[in-house]
Amino acid sequence: MQGRPVDRPPVWFMRQAGRSLPEYRDVRAGIPMLDACFDPALAAEITLQPVRRHGVDAAIFFSDIVVPLRAAGVDVVITPGVGPVVAEPFETAADLDRLPPPAPGMFDAIAAGVGITIAELTGTPLIGFAGAPFTVASYLIEGGPSRDLPKTKAMIVREPELFGQLLGRLSDLAAAFLRAQILAGASAVQLFDSWVGALPRRLYEEHVAPHSRAVFERVADLGVPRVHFAVGANHLAPQMADAGCDVLGIDFRVDLQDVDPAIRSRMPLQGNLDPAVLLTDQPTIEREVRRVLASGRGLRGHIFNLGHGVLATTQAEMVTAAVDAVKRFGEPMGEGLR
Repeated sequence: MQGRPVDRPPVWFMRQAGRSLPEYRDVRAGIPMLDACFDPALAAEITLQPVRRHGVDAAIFFSDIVVPLRAAGVDVVITPGVGPVVAEPFETAADLDRLPPPAPGMFDAIAAGVGITIAELTGTPLIGFAGAPFTVASYLIEGGPSRDLPKTKAMIVREPELFGQLLGRLSDLAAAFLRAQILAGASAVQLFDSWVGALPRRLYEEHVAPHSRAVFERVADLGVPRVHFAVGANHLAPQMADAGCDVLGIDFRVDLQDVDPAIRSRMPLQGNLDPAVLLTDQPTIEREVRRVLASGRGLRGHIFNLGHGVLATTQAEMVTAAVDAVKRFGEPMGEGLR
């Protein structure tokens, strides 16, 4: 993630631990998602599963965007087939009182899970994870997943001060959540913004970027690489790259070579195979992996990943096929190899 010379691009996948793995479905049977996230031994086991099966170069700690909300006492559940659902959506300044600041011990269960995972990884790096303030705010305001985000965008333009206060509190929680994972042993962290692509650049620059930047700034002293990724937000790439990250994740909607040259020359890129490719067959996967690898040649650095997460209906064998293709066809890259 630091642009150093490597024999080939490293590979890991977003949502590599999850429903595509039969062993995951077995250990999660009958256990609600957020309960699994707060069970240190179970979270560690789920994190390790794709490393054992696929041979990926990094583990991503098993968690969810709304874990900090649950830790802070917000009434949120993850409904199967729907996603995070908040019992009482946030509407007024009074609702801010329901979102307390980070407190000692709030993320002890998460840190314990990271510690167990590190002990079992025997050298494979672990990536910590948090949801970006904007996306977490959207769940609080909308009450659940929403592609159009009508209530969220209305609050931004009608009550920008309230929206800013909410994102400020969420950036505090996200930073504390990431710090807990790093201090427990995570080698890098990723800030994931699922829904920010719904915003135009002007709203992102004024109302969102400062809070994502605050998250990155509050973990900068710990010295680990920081990845910034958003879905459907390639139009925001310059602003996201300036928010304090070391690596910019690119979704599957653009070619890596089409990313702004100023960004490509400055920092490594992560991505960006379309997750739907993993629903095909081995020859197709191999061809598409080679195409993405070719697109990544000449970059400041390239971490092979999907341009979003592994789809639930993906066969585990196809994920392994993609990892194997990266290992076979990846070429040396990094500083001095451009």
